[in-house]
Amino acid sequence: MPNSTILIVDDNAQNVELLQAFLESLPVKIVTASDGVEALERVQEHQPDLILLDIMMPRMSGFQVCRKLKSDPKTRDIQILMVTALNELGDIEQAAECGTDDFVSKPVNKFELLTRVKSLLRVRHLKNELERALTYLNEVEHESTGSE
Repeated sequence: MPNSTILIVDDNAQNVELLQAFLESLPVKIVTASDGVEALERVQEHQPDLILLDIMMPRMSGFQVCRKLKSDPKTRDIQILMVTALNELGDIEQAAECGTDDFVSKPVNKFELLTRVKSLLRVRHLKNELERALTYLNEVEHESTGSE
């Protein structure tokens, strides 16, 4: 988890402050954005490991941001946790269809948020380790077949 970056995206400054306060005990770098368009800019600048993404925002909704990130090979492995006041089954289904990795409802429970964040960061880092191992194995295999 050290050296992880979390991007918090919410158009409500109080929500951003609350999420930051909940996460302050974790050894992570926190970056913020106030809408979906700004979120995409921050992703390019900081390559976060996890995004806490509000759904209802101006300029671009969380659904749109999630869909865009998950459809791009460069950003599809970023873990996305949708944080939303929406709790209708249709909204949850739409979040899943967009490719979100998990979701939590507002008002956010600190323990639940920290548990999900730690879990998603663990998944992200395990995926990275697996990618590195597969790349290494491919290189070794290529070298051994190329030198015969």
